[in-house]
Amino acid sequence: MTCKRIFIWTLIFASFLLSNCKKLVEIDGPATSVSSKNVYNNDATAVGAITSLYVNLSKSSPLDPQELSGLSGIAGLSADELDYYSGAGNSTLAVYYQNSLNSQNVYSGFWGTTYQRLYVVNAALEGLGSSTGLTPIVKQHLMGEARFMRAFYYFYLANLYDDVPLVLSTDYTVNAVIKRSAKAEVYNQIVTDLKAAQSLLSNDYLKGDGITPYPSGSEERVRPNKWAATALMARTYLFMKDFANAEMQASMVLANTSEFQLEALDKVFLKSNREAIWQLQPTQLGFNTQEASIFVLPPEGPGAYPVYLSSELLKDFGTGDRRKDNWVGSVNANSTTYYYPCKYKVKRSSLTDAPVTEYSTIMRLAELYLIRAESRARLGNLVDAISDLDQTRNRAGLPLIKDTNPNINQEDLINLILKEKRIELFTEWGHRWLDLKRTKQVDEIMSKVTPKKSNGGIWKSYQQYYPIGTYELQSNPNLTQTPGY
Repeated sequence: MTCKRIFIWTLIFASFLLSNCKKLVEIDGPATSVSSKNVYNNDATAVGAITSLYVNLSKSSPLDPQELSGLSGIAGLSADELDYYSGAGNSTLAVYYQNSLNSQNVYSGFWGTTYQRLYVVNAALEGLGSSTGLTPIVKQHLMGEARFMRAFYYFYLANLYDDVPLVLSTDYTVNAVIKRSAKAEVYNQIVTDLKAAQSLLSNDYLKGDGITPYPSGSEERVRPNKWAATALMARTYLFMKDFANAEMQASMVLANTSEFQLEALDKVFLKSNREAIWQLQPTQLGFNTQEASIFVLPPEGPGAYPVYLSSELLKDFGTGDRRKDNWVGSVNANSTTYYYPCKYKVKRSSLTDAPVTEYSTIMRLAELYLIRAESRARLGNLVDAISDLDQTRNRAGLPLIKDTNPNINQEDLINLILKEKRIELFTEWGHRWLDLKRTKQVDEIMSKVTPKKSNGGIWKSYQQYYPIGTYELQSNPNLTQTPGY
């Protein structure tokens, strides 16, 4: 199927979902006869085109090895957050867990689907740029969302595959033979797109018409705005080791106390809570989040639900950490206690019209405190780094570092921040897997973890990046396999 045809069918599917999920966009979706040529002549269809990107993220399982929302589970298996129940017989999950991927068993992976999504984004930027039929403010906001989403997709591609092709148009003659670009070049493009997004997006959370802000206190945080772009910019600068800019961007979000604040542990994953920066609205009737549907184990334990928390993660919780009480569940089955992620608690409702209470959260304020804490620590500002670190520790009921160890040295403080991030953000969008690579701890940790996994093998450093599937390699003569595979 060509990318253009995928784009059209994405719009058709989005229009069906949008008609059943009016809160997400509150518009009529595009008609099934729409073509990519006329999508951007109408406010409603243009909004629907961008919304299709969020729909695809929302409807995918946290164990989907193709859509990026699957990273919560897939990257957790690749790293040391989740164990795989071998009795499930899922060979795809098994190879991610065992760190035994190759070009044959990875299939398309995140690579193929993400580049399909980038086609939609690039088509949107081209269509919006040439459109004369849109309300100007709608055009501006959608351009901002498209630039944000391109940065979002490339952030994950660069961290999953290292150097990747930097596709910025829909020109097939260019894209069919495009080579990998250096990771540094990809990061520069991410920064360029996020700067554009910051200037184009609204400060407010907008309704689905792309114009109207939600009344204060009742907003749905499902369309990225300026604060989402700033949060992703802070993360990007952290990964680029530009700690001064990472601190500055994180501070911009953290200073917006009228919009954001840390919530109580039992409220962090509720819809529209004030810690959320960007969330996904559920798209399946009778369900809240995909995370609860997949991660919450039934009384009989793992089987059809084949993952549970690893002992490696569980042992890193500090004594008295309230997050273990609030965000970890357990079941006893076959004389074994299995612990599972319980950040999202509402598995499903038997009533299709039951109210939805939880939204899948992509970005939240706690991450920004930890980004700023690490950035400040690496810049030598240990006092303020401790203050930021103590924000999440205080909520978790842990002793404050300013009281127990105010003279902690820089190296120990950075390690403590990274450990805090591991606990705070476990099974959320692959943070642990990406941080192990960013901090160059991946070989040290995984050389110990991989042999302990079922059919345990020997960790090889190149396995920190995923391979490209055979089909993608055969489709582009200039595309090279990830080194080592």
